Amino acid sequence: MNDSSEYQIELNSESEMVSFGQRLGVACEGDATLFLRGNLGMGKTTLCRGVLQAHGHSGAVKSPTYTLVEPYELPTTLIYHFDLYRLADPEELEYLGIRDYFSEPAIRLIEWPDQGAGELPEPDLALQIERNDEGRIVVCEAKSLTGRQILNRLRGNSVEDISGAQYSG
Repeated sequence: MNDSSEYQIELNSESEMVSFGQRLGVACEGDATLFLRGNLGMGKTTLCRGVLQAHGHSGAVKSPTYTLVEPYELPTTLIYHFDLYRLADPEELEYLGIRDYFSEPAIRLIEWPDQGAGELPEPDLALQIERNDEGRIVVCEAKSLTGRQILNRLRGNSVEDISGAQYSG
């Protein structure tokens, strides 16, 4: 199996971004921290919606721009969705109790992680989303053993392989 620390995919629609997020969600087992980078409107929250759907969430997913974090207690795991876009100072994360979010197994999806530089631990997987004509290119870089394991599972999961797992119930 390919053990490269980087994975890249081209996505041409919102539905493809959601589908990729679902595949990524299935590939994340239990405890992982993902940094999502990209300009406004690149699809970070759309990708997060797919990850949440892979674990049983069926409601709306809004970026927690003002609350900074939205917890989701799902049947398969706990997911924290962070949006640090409006964070004025990384030290504000201490007031939020940031360490508590890393003290138990969970999937942590962190949009705009650079706003929390110095207060956030290293991610397992760093995703960069860039415009590609009308579509997007997502580059995933593993930053830990867990990140490499996620990429290896992601490479082995085609949409057909996981369709039953993500839509059951």
